[in-house]
Amino acid sequence: MAKITLQGNEINTIGELPKVGSKLPAFKLTKGDLSDVSLADFVGKKLIFNIVPSLDTGVCAASAKRFEAEVQKLVDTVVLTVSNDLPFAQDRFCKAEDITNVVTLSQLRDRAFGRDFGVEIVDGPLAGLLSRAVVVADKAGNVIYTQQVPEIVQEPDYTAVLDAVR
Repeated sequence: MAKITLQGNEINTIGELPKVGSKLPAFKLTKGDLSDVSLADFVGKKLIFNIVPSLDTGVCAASAKRFEAEVQKLVDTVVLTVSNDLPFAQDRFCKAEDITNVVTLSQLRDRAFGRDFGVEIVDGPLAGLLSRAVVVADKAGNVIYTQQVPEIVQEPDYTAVLDAVR
């Protein structure tokens, strides 16, 4: 269980992020067109999981926009922004913000992602949502970097994430 804060108040996640050196957990998430994707859909690509509570918040929106700008400079890398937002809301957000290179994914049909990646918040006002975290995997699906953002209203350390994927 990771202890994080929401505006200074302690809250907890269901577990810990995947360990560096481990294989990514399997997942099934839903895209904006309501198709489901899994790890098999991204074979041969480096992955940045930008995990957020909701794209309807300023910090989550800022991280999606920042990764949109950065992913265009990376080779063989896909950014997956994962939240509990409905695919329709994610799609609307991407269109409004002109986000075309980041793949938004929802836990619409399967909530295992939050549990298996250790990011489901278990108490406090955000219980049931995902914490703000980043997980980076190499082309073979091995975890090479993780970052549990300690305060929900902070953005991730983008420099550390981008250094890990380069």
